[in-house]
Amino acid sequence: MADDFGSAINAHREAAGAVREAGQTGNALSPADAGGGSFAGMVQASLSTAKEAGMRAEQLSMAQIAGEENMVEVVTAVANAEHTLETVVAVRDKVLQAYQEILRMPI
Repeated sequence: MADDFGSAINAHREAAGAVREAGQTGNALSPADAGGGSFAGMVQASLSTAKEAGMRAEQLSMAQIAGEENMVEVVTAVANAEHTLETVVAVRDKVLQAYQEILRMPI
């Protein structure tokens, strides 16, 4: 459990760094992203990172099938993609849980 929490924190830090970099290079989604980041920017950066990890794992798998890539690299990339996906799902679950708690609050 503590490892999942630490992974989520690391994923958040990486996503926040990606949002900051996007703001510095002018590739921000909106003016809010360039000003230090937003939740939407963080989510998009996290999903982009997960997508890239999955695509890399797929490319390395195809290269290994063709005999061009080392199996260790493929296994590492697939494990990284799996870990990234698990982190994204854990964050999504926590966001949904928080949203449901907000909905249950009395007005």
